[in-house]
Amino acid sequence: MWNKIQSWQGKKLSKAGKEILIKAVVQEIPSYCMAIFSLPTSLTDEMERLMNSFSWSNKGGSSRGINWMKWDRICVDKKLGGLGFRSLQLLNLALLGKMGWTLLEDPDALFCKVLKAKYFPNGNFLTAPVGHSPSFTWRSICSAQELVRRGVRWRIGNGMNVRVFDGPWLRRDDSFWVSSPCPSGFAGLRVCDLMSPDSNNWDLDS
Repeated sequence: MWNKIQSWQGKKLSKAGKEILIKAVVQEIPSYCMAIFSLPTSLTDEMERLMNSFSWSNKGGSSRGINWMKWDRICVDKKLGGLGFRSLQLLNLALLGKMGWTLLEDPDALFCKVLKAKYFPNGNFLTAPVGHSPSFTWRSICSAQELVRRGVRWRIGNGMNVRVFDGPWLRRDDSFWVSSPCPSGFAGLRVCDLMSPDSNNWDLDS
């Protein structure tokens, strides 16, 4: 990233040109790595400092200009007064969350099978523990677990794959999870057990 920015410093670039280069080139450089690993905050802060300095550097020269605005403020959407740049920390978390979603959506993928066999053989990603001596990859993906938990829920269907006390499936705005503690002996209770076997309606008589 530093090499890319240094090669552009002496060119006569307008503010719009610098914005395009940062969004289309510079911010895409670490995206592959961030999809698998959680980058240290010190590293993302340094990369954002480089981008911010390049954005405010003097036109047509390599001398640094005055940073009139902090990076977190110009990362705000343009409709709200920012420039729409990406926050690398939030982008890193979002990409790791996408990897976590893949563990839920495509369990037959090879890497999903490997991680499931090692870290959560009897559950799913939403309830998987970090475990003892985890790999850096698994620890990184787990850092986005809470983000995924807040944004996903099961589509019930026949309810055979959804545990009542172990998954987000409720249709509520505050929480998709059952808030009451699981009674003894009901850990494996599934949503289909609460439904009539002849239809997809709730079994109100049981």
